[in-house]
Amino acid sequence: MTTVTVWYDAACPLCRREIAVMRRLDRRGRIDFIAIGGEGPDQCPIDRDTLLARFHAREDGRMLSGAAAFAAMWRAIPLLRPLGLAARSPWVLALLERGYRRFLKVRPRLQRWAGP
Repeated sequence: MTTVTVWYDAACPLCRREIAVMRRLDRRGRIDFIAIGGEGPDQCPIDRDTLLARFHAREDGRMLSGAAAFAAMWRAIPLLRPLGLAARSPWVLALLERGYRRFLKVRPRLQRWAGP
């Protein structure tokens, strides 16, 4: 059984909401969610600023970021697994990554709307 580790920005209201949804969907407990910037010591496997700039996950010992990290998280959740498996296709992953990069441009505005 693969365990996925996900790092997320604990100071980001949008990120906290999304992780709350993922926690509810992760009924098998296959994802370790690690808050970066929250209370307590950070457990950053790479430079903290780099970690906070994009979404990161570790699957089978491999560090992933962006759309690949989301796909790893999705593969661990039965409901989202088909999407995560589809992302193993290079062209699907490239399309998801393009969408993720566009999302990063509007993320600051979305964070403000999400509130504290």
